[in-house]
Amino acid sequence: MFVLKLTLRLTLATLALPALAQTTSPEFARCLDGLQGDASKAGVTSSTYQKLTQGLTPDMSVIEKLDYQPEFRSAIWDYLSGLVDEERVQEGQAMLVRHAETLKQVEQRFGVDPATVVAVWGVESNFGQTFGKYPLLQSLGTLSCFGRRQDYFRTELYAALRILQKGDIAPERLVGSWAGAFGHTQFMPSTFERLAVDFDGDGRADLMDNASDALASTANFLKKAGWRTGQPWGLEVRLPTGFNAAGEGRRSKRSINEWKARGVQSVDGSPLPDDAGQAGLLTPAGPNGPAFLVFRNFDAIYSYNAAESYGLAIAHLSDRLRGAGPFVTPWPTDDPGISRVERRELQGLLILRGHDIGEVDGMLGERSRAAIKIEQEQAGHEATGRGGLKILNTLRGG
Repeated sequence: MFVLKLTLRLTLATLALPALAQTTSPEFARCLDGLQGDASKAGVTSSTYQKLTQGLTPDMSVIEKLDYQPEFRSAIWDYLSGLVDEERVQEGQAMLVRHAETLKQVEQRFGVDPATVVAVWGVESNFGQTFGKYPLLQSLGTLSCFGRRQDYFRTELYAALRILQKGDIAPERLVGSWAGAFGHTQFMPSTFERLAVDFDGDGRADLMDNASDALASTANFLKKAGWRTGQPWGLEVRLPTGFNAAGEGRRSKRSINEWKARGVQSVDGSPLPDDAGQAGLLTPAGPNGPAFLVFRNFDAIYSYNAAESYGLAIAHLSDRLRGAGPFVTPWPTDDPGISRVERRELQGLLILRGHDIGEVDGMLGERSRAAIKIEQEQAGHEATGRGGLKILNTLRGG
């Protein structure tokens, strides 16, 4: 079963983080001092470096997230049900109307259609509602001194310092994900430097407080990643009985004629597009679930986050924003995933049953999953802690 690892689980070790941060602060300070020479070579002035790194303390929770190998995994139908639901589709369609003129100009300049740009926006920050809460210098500084991939994170730290030195973003506004991505469409600092666009011409590219700059920057990213104007990302297809999908994938592209010869058809019976180039076959839940032929534009979307499940979420949301419906082929499960509205409902029902799960936010974190596991045990279900339709319907019944 195709799964996506979740990285949001907090363990009991989190309770020791303040003490851990305190004991490692001298080591952290020594590390930052040692990085100043390389930062200078990377274009960060001594005054900038000293001003912005002085007094930084490490946040060791980001190391936990970097190293964490989760026990809880999310099936593809859970992942997509939370990212592409009716709530997000409606909000995205409203954004298409609200930013219609900007999106029209973005498409004219970069050749990427509005629905795809807005789909990235929706998945990355829920249309600017969820940027992340981590101060980037603290996170990237910590990742530069502890844990794996320090060279990579040091490159991003120096880029973040150059951004602040240039004045594109105020230091107090540079917050984002634990790994360093920030803004409406979650660019890493080095990506910002390469591809961010000052679309409104105010003299700076601002992905934090300027949606127009963010939308244009996203389109620029996709264009540079090989986006082909006017071409589809792919389509859902129906495979013939007994089809052998072994060895097929996004990179194993074949001509449309080859797929036709092997009996592959679109799910709605329409002809497969002959002018979109070669296509790879994705079967994210195996041969009994939805299947997709994907073209070069899917690869451009994939490059945004290097995960096929992520690429499929963006692609599917873009189709939904254009008016398409859900996938035709059902996921191969008897316990489908639930939307964010349903997740909030589930959390509310857990609270009514006396579980302390914290805020009702549609995010089924560790406390929610622990409560779900208890309810599953009491209901005679397999106690997985997973929040699906079965346990929701059980709790609805009282």
